[in-house]
Amino acid sequence: MLLEAQADINAQGGYYGNALQAAAYGGNTEIVQMLLEAQADLNAQGVQMLLEAQAEVNAQGGKYGNALQAACAASKGNIEIVQMLLEAQAEVNAQG
Repeated sequence: MLLEAQADINAQGGYYGNALQAAAYGGNTEIVQMLLEAQADLNAQGVQMLLEAQAEVNAQGGKYGNALQAACAASKGNIEIVQMLLEAQAEVNAQG
């Protein structure tokens, strides 16, 4: 409903910082997926929070297959996020 009303999905504030971080912390995978598909800003801080919450780094899904493939496919590639995912044992040979 908020996405349809064009709410600012990257608005900062509240206990968790933004909608994506709140959804991830709460384990709401469907909401996380919806926010990512709506181009929510996924920065290194958010990735670190997901990893600390034991997110599955090799989970498959979405346009790019998995988190590592998405980080590499970013417009300029996000080296910091790629490094964090590799340190968290992301599978470099995953098909997606």
